[in-house]
Parts: sequence; structure tokens; C-alpha cells
Amino acid sequence: MYNLVMPHLFYANMTADQKKAVVLLSGGLDSASTLAIAREERFQCYAMTFVYGQRHKREVQAAVKVAKSIGVAEHRTIKIDLAAFGGSAITDSAIAVPKNREDLEKHVNIPITYVPARNTIFLSYALAWAEVLGSFDIFIGVNTTDYSGYPDCRGEFITAFEKMANLATAAAVEGKGQYTIHTPLLGMTKAQIILRGMQLGVDFSLTHSCYDPDSRGRSCGRCDSCRLRLKGFAEAGLTDPIEYQKQ
Repeated sequence: MYNLVMPHLFYANMTADQKKAVVLLSGGLDSASTLAIAREERFQCYAMTFVYGQRHKREVQAAVKVAKSIGVAEHRTIKIDLAAFGGSAITDSAIAVPKNREDLEKHVNIPITYVPARNTIFLSYALAWAEVLGSFDIFIGVNTTDYSGYPDCRGEFITAFEKMANLATAAAVEGKGQYTIHTPLLGMTKAQIILRGMQLGVDFSLTHSCYDPDSRGRSCGRCDSCRLRLKGFAEAGLTDPIEYQKQ
């Protein structure tokens, strides 16, 4: 069960013969770069963003700006309630967001910012929309090099979901096509993602990555996501254009 909220419709030099793709767009730099890559590959892009009970709506606001900036055929923001289950610092305000974590890149334990089954749920919604659109292409901006230890960002998970998609949908079973889950960032470092996005004209000042921004929307600079982002910009030899809280 879900509520459809804030539909947005934008057209940007689309042609009728372009293949359609559903692109999961969180508003972060990874998903913004993924959307730009899908556009470069000449897909007619249908962006999907979720209000899922996360701690803040800053990333949703960013997703709207990114979709407008890069250009999509349609942008849908879907409301679901993963906060009803909790189990994550992202969906339960009673659980503190880890800051300055020492084992950031060791991946010894799955961090408490992991949201149970989030990418499985998001991809399922994307699959449903793709089938209705007659699309067999879904883009998601997961990557394994700089990821925070989330099991649903691994290539093995994507391969398994793709296999499931081709078993579970009428379009695939009837031979109309085979679904492909595109993960163009999978083996890239954060620095490589940023440089690729810059090449494609992504305006990273519109993006948001922080798990725990302040009331003004400024990024904390200390959560896992902020630290990986800042490290990526530093390694790319660039300055992050977004605003951070004073440390």
C-alpha cells in the first residue's frame, strides 16, 4: 500500500524512439551521477524518489532539484512507511546516527544506518513502474568500493534481484523483454563518481548526502555519508559545494 505524492513532469530533448528507464533518485551525489549516466546513454528517464519515513526530507527536496536540473520525462515521489518497522538510525529518531566512526571503511559490522530491505523495496517499486511503462531498464546508484557495509549494495544482490525480476513479471514471462538492473557506479570510488558526474555536468551543489542535517539543512560533516562524500571530493581534488555545519 502506498500514496503517490508530488508528481513532477519535465521534458528535455526526448524523442519517441528512445528506450525508457526507471532511475532511482535519492537526491545524493551517487543517484544524481547515475541519472546523468542514464541520460548520456540516451535513455528516456523516469525518476523515482521515496519518502519512506527517513529522519528528514532534505534529500527529497534535493532529488526534485536534481531531476529538474538533469532533465527527466517524469519524476514521481512515492510515500511508504519503513519507519513503521524501525530498526535503523535513519528511520527511528530514538537511535542515534553514528558520528566519527573509527571503522568507517573496515566493514566489520553492518552499521545501524542500514535500513532493513530498503533497496529490495525500492527496486520492487521501480520494477512495477517499469513494467507499466514498457521499460526493461532500471538504474540504481549502488557502489561497493566506498559503501558503508550495506548488504543490498553488493553486486550479488543486484544479480539476484535481476533474476527474480525476470521470473516475477508478466512482461518477461511472456517474452516481451528481459529486465536489466544497471549499476554504472558499482566498482567506482567516490572520487571517480564525482569526477564522472562533473564530466556530465551534474551540479553537486543541488545534492544532499547527510544522514543527520540540522534544521537549516546543513550537513553534519561527521556521519558516515558525509565523511565518505568529503573524502571523495578531497581525493578528486575538488571542494564540496554544499554547506556544512561549523565544527
